[in-house]
Amino acid sequence: MNTAEIGGAQVGYLSGGDGPPVVLLHGWPETSRAWLPVLEPLTRAGYRVIAPDLRGTGDSERAADGYTKDDQARDLGCLLDELGVREPIRLVGHDIGGMIAFSFARLYPDRVARLALIDLALPGLGLEQAMDVASGGLWHFGLFMQPHVPAMLLDGHEPEFFRWWFAAQAAAPGAVPDAAVDAYARAYTGREALDAAFGHYRTLLADGEANRVWVTSGATLPMPVLAVGGERSAGGRLATALHEVAPQVQAVTIADCGHFVMEEQPAALLAALTPFLDPKEQQP
Repeated sequence: MNTAEIGGAQVGYLSGGDGPPVVLLHGWPETSRAWLPVLEPLTRAGYRVIAPDLRGTGDSERAADGYTKDDQARDLGCLLDELGVREPIRLVGHDIGGMIAFSFARLYPDRVARLALIDLALPGLGLEQAMDVASGGLWHFGLFMQPHVPAMLLDGHEPEFFRWWFAAQAAAPGAVPDAAVDAYARAYTGREALDAAFGHYRTLLADGEANRVWVTSGATLPMPVLAVGGERSAGGRLATALHEVAPQVQAVTIADCGHFVMEEQPAALLAALTPFLDPKEQQP
């Protein structure tokens, strides 16, 4: 694990390879290790791969605030500057990391050559409906958005909660290896670590408003976009939500896959991702 100091805060990141830069942003409740099944193949394909731990998770410093997706997009810009990355990046984000990736592409379109978003609902573009429990939406958003309460409830129960969570969100129990689940549980153990991690949820309403303002302006994403969904999770809903703002969106659904696409079906993800990222495909 490498570290860099951004605005006085430490950021941990995995990196490897040489060539055009590919940036991988993980989701919740994971760390950059979620990308291990695809990181080495991407480096062998000729890319410089950078996979940071998101704010407040893994080896990145915990903070009391700064968890809006636009704030974290600006953090990413600073990290790229610190690492000397000047050319447009291929940006890949999963779950919360996908929300940050979308914000980065919206704020800095000239810095993104290609954007891949994996299994999420975007704030302001479908997330609010997905978390509306009155309409059958997902229950956990409302709980995780509360200050202090979810950390208080899960403190001391991290291993059992994480085993249940990954089994429930994957296509089948055991689809994410036990060693990975245990590593994530250790990374999120303790009330301070949990409270920092839930910071990513507490900003979702503000994130949605920021995205809606941008959509209302009539702006669109100028780069090619790949929308990937697990067959037993987001499926094709992400691509449908993106059509309004991403004229070049392509849709891929990964068969026999739940939410944790990189770890459940890394070969299928690479089969979709590698040709999309290929520099030879950059010309319109």
